[in-house]
Amino acid sequence: MTEAPSIQWFPGHMAKTRRLIKECLPLVDAVVEITDARIPLSSRNPELNKLIENKPRIVLLNKCDTADDNVTSMWLDYYKKQGIAALATDCRSGKGVRSFIPLVKTVLSPLLEKRKLKGMAGRPLHIMIVGIPNVGKSSFINRMANSRRTKVEDRPGVTRNKQWVNLDKDVELLDMPGVLWPKFEDKLVGERLAFTGAVKDDVIDLEALTARLLRHLNKYYRTTLVARYEIDALDEDEGFELLEKIGKKRGMLISGGEVNIERAAITVLDEFRSGKLGKITLELPPRQV
Repeated sequence: MTEAPSIQWFPGHMAKTRRLIKECLPLVDAVVEITDARIPLSSRNPELNKLIENKPRIVLLNKCDTADDNVTSMWLDYYKKQGIAALATDCRSGKGVRSFIPLVKTVLSPLLEKRKLKGMAGRPLHIMIVGIPNVGKSSFINRMANSRRTKVEDRPGVTRNKQWVNLDKDVELLDMPGVLWPKFEDKLVGERLAFTGAVKDDVIDLEALTARLLRHLNKYYRTTLVARYEIDALDEDEGFELLEKIGKKRGMLISGGEVNIERAAITVLDEFRSGKLGKITLELPPRQV
C-alpha cells in the first residue's frame, strides 16, 4: 500500500478571504458552513471555529445525492447529538433546500423574538455562507435565489469576492469566497479534498490519487465499483491494477495495446466527482463515547 501523498494548496487570495470573513462577521447574524456530504469531516475548515467565534452556526451536508444515504443519516444524527443544526442538501435535485430558511429561522428564533420585542420585526436576517472550494456554495445560493447571480464552475476557487444575495424580504445571504487552511496536518484530509476536487488538480499526481481512491472503493464500495465499470475486482487488487482493468474495459489503449493510465485516471475522478460512480461517502462520524 502506498502512503498518502502530502497535498497542500493555499493560494494568496485564500489568506485574503480569512481576513474578509473576520471583517464581515459583525454584519451577519449567523454563519452557514457548507460541506461536502461525501467528506463531511475533511471538508470542514478547522480555522472557522476560531474565525466565527460565538456566532450561531448551521452545517449543510451538500451534494448529498452523490453521498451514501445511510452514512449521511449517521452524520445528521451525530450533529444533532452535538447540538449543531445540520441539514442535508443537493443543489442539482433541490433536495433539502426548502428546509433551509425554516431552519435558519428556528436557529435564530431567540434573535427574532428579541427584535420583535424591540419593534424591529421587519429587519432581514443576514447570513454568511462559508465553505472550502468546490463544495457547491455558489450552486446552493443560485438554487435558493432561483437565479444564476453567482458564477458557477466545476473548479476550485472561482468566487473571489464577497457578494450579497437577497432570498426574500426575510433573509439575505453573504457569499464568501471558498477558503482552505494553510496546512493539512492529516495527509488523508488533503487526499480526500483532492478526491472531491477541492484542491487544484495541477498540484496533484492524478494517477496515484485515483489509484488510492480505487483501493478505498474496492474495500468499501466494491459492488458499486464493479457495477459501474463491469470489471472483476479482487481483495488483493491494488489501485493501479484496478485502473488498468478499467482502462482496458473502456478501450483506453495506446500504441502497443498499453492502457492509457492518465486518461483512465481522469475518467474515474470525473465520474466520482460528478456522482456517476454512485452514492459514496469516504468518512464516518467520529465515535461518540
